[in-house]
Amino acid sequence: MFRKIRPYPKPEDLLHEIPLPGILKKIKAERDKEVKAIFEGKSDKFLLIIGPCSADNMDAVCQYTSQLAELQEKVKDRLLLIPRIYTNKPRTTAMGYKGMLHQPSPSGKYDYVQGVRLIRQLHIRVMEESHLSPADEMLYPGNYPYLEDILSYVAIGARSVENQEHRLTCSGLNVPVGMKNPTSGDFQVMLNSIKAAQVEHTFIYNGWEVQTEGNSLTHGVLRGSVNRFGQHIPNYHYEDLVLIGEHYKERDLQNPALIIDTNHSNSQKQYEQQPRIAREVLMNRRLTPLLRRMIKGFMIESYLVDGAQKTTGEVFGQSITDPCLGWEKTEKMVMEIADLLD
Repeated sequence: MFRKIRPYPKPEDLLHEIPLPGILKKIKAERDKEVKAIFEGKSDKFLLIIGPCSADNMDAVCQYTSQLAELQEKVKDRLLLIPRIYTNKPRTTAMGYKGMLHQPSPSGKYDYVQGVRLIRQLHIRVMEESHLSPADEMLYPGNYPYLEDILSYVAIGARSVENQEHRLTCSGLNVPVGMKNPTSGDFQVMLNSIKAAQVEHTFIYNGWEVQTEGNSLTHGVLRGSVNRFGQHIPNYHYEDLVLIGEHYKERDLQNPALIIDTNHSNSQKQYEQQPRIAREVLMNRRLTPLLRRMIKGFMIESYLVDGAQKTTGEVFGQSITDPCLGWEKTEKMVMEIADLLD
């Protein structure tokens, strides 16, 4: 039985209530062109989708992204940084903090109506203060229209990648979408998801029968896997990348591309290993034309303060979900990545 609480705002009403300023529309359009050029092989820049595991505090997130903007200026010739502003989080057991969309305050009550307004305000504030258009994870396909004029990148998580609604929705997006391999590690699932999102579809979406043209910028994200014993298995090593790259190449897929997640199962949940993993991937990328062509960037989890906290917000700028690299280590890692690119 469902108990109705209150109506959810319509996307067109919320976009009118909280509009994206014209100057930010221009910034997003320019950034979208840069990101698209990377996936189409027209730009040699390397992409970093980088930021907190979850966006839990607006002030902390905006301080982080403002510092990220300064770092972007230092590496602009080689790297394109997209702030990771994840406002809704999948949870393995559906317990724990699910993100700002669910709980505007991590220690407060669930309030989706306030939450959807707050996440739009957060994304706009990030752009206003940093001039960096952000990324977010699509946990609920129906919520994408509330942010579609803001996001330059969308991620589909390991628990959502096999879902039909996610795949069909991604076929109608105009920005790159990263499809993670599922937690099982079955990369055929990931490749099937990419294929599904790259072709046209007709389906029901947010109360409409819609038709899409397919999204040629959909690509794979390798995040490692978990075996039946609960052990973390990485998939960023040379042999993994070549094997996945060869299978990818055999498919009739547009703009073959891989993003490597340096945390999660690839780091065996050891967040401080992210710089080492990035170094290894960049070295291996040099070894074959296939990897040099296909590996387009990294997903990195970082925040202002190292690690994670169990309390909700006691330490400003420290993750309340997965542990993240602190700012000093993040800056060092980004500069090192820029230096290792050739």
